[in-house]
Amino acid sequence: MSSGTEKQATIASLRESLCSESTPLPIRFRALFSLKHLAKHEADEDAVAAIEAIAAAFASPSALLKHELAYCLGQSSHTAAVAPLRTVLADLQEDPMCRHEAAEALGALGDASNLDILRQFRDREGEDVVITETCEIAIDRIEWENSEQRKQEKLHQSDFASIDPAPPMAESTQTVDELEKTLMDTNAPLFLRYRAMFALRDLASPPDLPTAVPAVLALAKGFADSSALFRHEIAFVFGQLSHPASIPSLTAALSNVEEASMVRHEAAEALGSLGDEEGVEETLKKFLHDKEKVVRESVIVALDMADFEQSHQAEYALIPEAPKVAV
Repeated sequence: MSSGTEKQATIASLRESLCSESTPLPIRFRALFSLKHLAKHEADEDAVAAIEAIAAAFASPSALLKHELAYCLGQSSHTAAVAPLRTVLADLQEDPMCRHEAAEALGALGDASNLDILRQFRDREGEDVVITETCEIAIDRIEWENSEQRKQEKLHQSDFASIDPAPPMAESTQTVDELEKTLMDTNAPLFLRYRAMFALRDLASPPDLPTAVPAVLALAKGFADSSALFRHEIAFVFGQLSHPASIPSLTAALSNVEEASMVRHEAAEALGSLGDEEGVEETLKKFLHDKEKVVRESVIVALDMADFEQSHQAEYALIPEAPKVAV
């Protein structure tokens, strides 16, 4: 059997797992992350098939899953991801968390042809503030991506492979304190504050850097911001860092039932990445029956991540064996 046929069989198998409502949510997430890897790293035909498999799962009723689909499409760096993302953003019946992630993903793709739809929803009367703010940041990101300024900036080589909503601040002598001031400056553009956020993230990795704990504590102050979008991004960054110093603020965010569900869900998943730390699993289990569906589902996924962290497996994503075909 040719390797191309094997890849197609693998993608078809992953698509089936991802799109089936009878598949347990953690398995669907593992299938999604496998497809994300294929969408990013395979040759064009297989990458497009993986993107189409991811997009097919937008039929699911799970807002948590759909927002993760949008995120993964934004990380693909592939133009085939544009059409499904535009469709999700334009769907006013869709959950705002999914529409926000679609807007952010269009920003991550960096293509100036998406500025029109992003400006349309940034400026739409009565639009949810999460969408307005996300579109604003995505526009700034695309404009930066295609600017002269970008060519002149010297960026620190990040430990993280993700395409972020904003690049970290240009490499300079900025201290944790100076970055914290920008992070918390509510008069500054959100894009600039996000750049400070990702610069602080990079100062917290690896975790034994002398700046790591101060940077984590500076980021934690962001949970006091008035923007739910901003607070959820702080939780996302903590999920990337998996630094034990973030556990108290993540636990507080998850435990606050008045907090926006998009923030609480992100805090739950971030805690899942810290699953081998003492007490984290017990904290997560308290929210398995939370009143918010997206929080309940995030806890299920986070507990699966915690199991993975404790098992010290090499890779969270699950790429199933392609079915054997007789030759």
